[in-house]
Amino acid sequence: VHQSKMDFFCKLGYSKQDICKVLENLGEEALEDDVLKELIRMGSKPQALEDQAQPSQLKLVARGLCSTSPGLKWPGEDESDSSDSLRPIVIDGSNVAMSHGNKEVFSCWGIQLAVDWFRERGHTYIKVFVPLWRKEPPRQDSPIADQHILEELEKQSILVYTPSRKVKGKRVVCYDDRYIVKVAYEKDGVIVSNDHYRDLQNENPEWKWFIEQRLLMYSFVSNRFMPPDDPLGRHGPTLSNFLSKKPVLPEKKWQPCPYGKKCTYGNKCKFYHPERQHQAQLSVADELRAKTKVPLSQGKEEERCQCSP
Repeated sequence: VHQSKMDFFCKLGYSKQDICKVLENLGEEALEDDVLKELIRMGSKPQALEDQAQPSQLKLVARGLCSTSPGLKWPGEDESDSSDSLRPIVIDGSNVAMSHGNKEVFSCWGIQLAVDWFRERGHTYIKVFVPLWRKEPPRQDSPIADQHILEELEKQSILVYTPSRKVKGKRVVCYDDRYIVKVAYEKDGVIVSNDHYRDLQNENPEWKWFIEQRLLMYSFVSNRFMPPDDPLGRHGPTLSNFLSKKPVLPEKKWQPCPYGKKCTYGNKCKFYHPERQHQAQLSVADELRAKTKVPLSQGKEEERCQCSP
């Protein structure tokens, strides 16, 4: 009896020492309810409750990780995760600046307007390519406006100068368009320019397809940077789908049938019929055939019954 009671209360999670003390006080013939009341009065707790009361020092570690790093962030917690669905942006700085300056002045303010427009959309990877000689003081044949903007964008790691140097008093300039197309192609991004890069299209067939599909043209309207809502034409993707890695397809909108209830096409009609939502969309001819088949089949069964002995 003593052993059976010990096993019973041990299964409940009580320690053997507490059980022995209670049995010595109450006797081995004490009922289980009395023993349980005495254990509770003594303040003894099952092992499971004690484990819950004590704060666990062990931490769960994701499979494949050796230690928990304080800077670890799960998908959806990082602020930059929302920008992962947006394509990288590579801006032709010379083209944008000259376009904003009406092809007369290299207007750096136009580059700032373009960068701000993509920042507001949430793009984090934005690169602007400008020749290095634009750092030099402006001259009469190449005027520059708001040149301090280039220094600010360079500090923000947005502006990149393409190399150039002087050899025997002559300036040797590297082809900045090649930098622009190459970086945009490797990053699978979008080129912002009104230039068609025809020479580079003829140079590389892969670049030809990429320039045709990823070139975003623009306009400046009263110091406002405005790309088109349909970058690839009327039947192409929208601007938001063009700039995102995962385009969202629009919901299919049904056009109501111009004939309305007089339509005789039935389920073959390509238009929407609100009155046929809960009806089988059969054509008029099919409905007549379905109605005529029922009485004919019933009449044939009656004839068979009359002929049978």
